[in-house]
Amino acid sequence: MRAFLKQQRFGQPQFLAALLLLIFVGQCAWLIRSDLHSGRLSREEQFILRRGLEQWRGNKSGASVPGQFSFDGEAAWTDWFTDSIGQQVLERNHSRLYYLVSSAPLLLWPAQFENRWFVLWGWLARAAGLFFGLCLAASLWYVARRLYGNAGGYIALLLFCFSPGLIRTSAGWFTESETAAAWGAFGAIFTAVAVAHTLYAPREVVLWNWRRIVLLGVALALAIGSQFLLIVLVALVPALLFYLAPNRIKAGLAIWVAASSIALLVLLASYFFSLSRFWSDIHNRLSWTIAETSFCMPGAYRRLLTELIDSCPVLLLAMPAALLVFFLWRRTRYFGNGAPLLVGVALLTLALLLPHGPGVAFPLIALPFLFLFVAGMCADVLETRYRRLVLPALAGVLAAYALRTLLEVARVRI
Repeated sequence: MRAFLKQQRFGQPQFLAALLLLIFVGQCAWLIRSDLHSGRLSREEQFILRRGLEQWRGNKSGASVPGQFSFDGEAAWTDWFTDSIGQQVLERNHSRLYYLVSSAPLLLWPAQFENRWFVLWGWLARAAGLFFGLCLAASLWYVARRLYGNAGGYIALLLFCFSPGLIRTSAGWFTESETAAAWGAFGAIFTAVAVAHTLYAPREVVLWNWRRIVLLGVALALAIGSQFLLIVLVALVPALLFYLAPNRIKAGLAIWVAASSIALLVLLASYFFSLSRFWSDIHNRLSWTIAETSFCMPGAYRRLLTELIDSCPVLLLAMPAALLVFFLWRRTRYFGNGAPLLVGVALLTLALLLPHGPGVAFPLIALPFLFLFVAGMCADVLETRYRRLVLPALAGVLAAYALRTLLEVARVRI
């Protein structure tokens, strides 16, 4: 074990990151346990799990089958979820991949889903959201540390691990889990950045990068499958590749085509390779009405700001300060800081344009990019002569932020 840890360079930064991740998992587990002791699933969660199980067990059409895989003790199931309106509320945002991924852990349960065993199999019902939340946190730390050093990695991970919104969505606490979409979007953007930086090496493009290309394809599939509107990533990925490697346009195009093909293959597989059902879903899910007037409505901005503050209160202080540094200090205006800011702003813009559709989830999906931007600004400032002044203030703000979240989670009774 000692040799393995030494080989993998498991030092103090990795240990501290693992400790923060454990605290994050502990907070999510506390909320999940409290929810499971209530003895029931929400109707929305039942629909997601039941639809996924029906597809796993042979119902290729994806249509809900009343009475099959029923959750004991939920009389409202048939009345609400066989209603076409009830189904449309959830189905407009997701592909069948979302239901398959969400329900996959339940395949490990060997018996019927009875209420008396709910405190056991209920953990499996929440496992997918928690898993992708953990993956997203680890990915954020890795990217932030590579871009900004240890300080940036710690700050980004602290912002994530004590974010009330991300804790709730990872635990499925009175909300639909969006961690798969968030990880897919974050993974697609920064895998594309990583691939672009390898294009300057004189190697066979596709063969040498096949692991990153597969990861990029899976991330795209997961993002689009969880939130159809994230199909905008298919256009954003080549833009990043061409911008970062302008002299390797053909190589970037080959990588984009390969990754997009993998994503399409994964999405088609979730439809059992039925092209008619796949294109029908694509057409129906992308038929949202864009509310351009939201840009002129102060209430839309207040709603968006309220959602961001509710998901991460410290952003009320951190984002204005980070933006001020970014626009006033020329040294901070480089790609590593600008890219996450631009992606975050783009996602928030989509949230404004689609306030009642899939845009509802976009503020949460934007959070990791905003955390990365704030971490980059803080890391740059900490490298200046003002470090002795900024570090205690930053530590105090982050400590207060973490303590507040821990106290809020602890107030939830089991």
